[in-house]
Amino acid sequence: MVKHIVTFKLTGTPSERLDVATRFKNALDALPEQIDVLKSIEVGINQNPAESWDVVLTAIVDKMEEVEIYAKHPAHVAAASLLAGHKADRACVDYEL
Repeated sequence: MVKHIVTFKLTGTPSERLDVATRFKNALDALPEQIDVLKSIEVGINQNPAESWDVVLTAIVDKMEEVEIYAKHPAHVAAASLLAGHKADRACVDYEL
């Protein structure tokens, strides 16, 4: 199994960032029903105002090659497009369990 962990820092006011993060979370939460290789996904929106990162996701697939299948799937691409113009930074770690 592979864990794909990504965190995002967004631009805008706190309320704008929360709105974008919420729409992004809702789109990502629907992905396991749409992408066969995606075993599960957990999405969290930061609630600690002392921290500067806004969203974190943990997706689980069976094999490292499936991370790319997930990333290129049209449903994932559509979800990621919700961050267009709002993404300040992104960090990712993929590792096998």
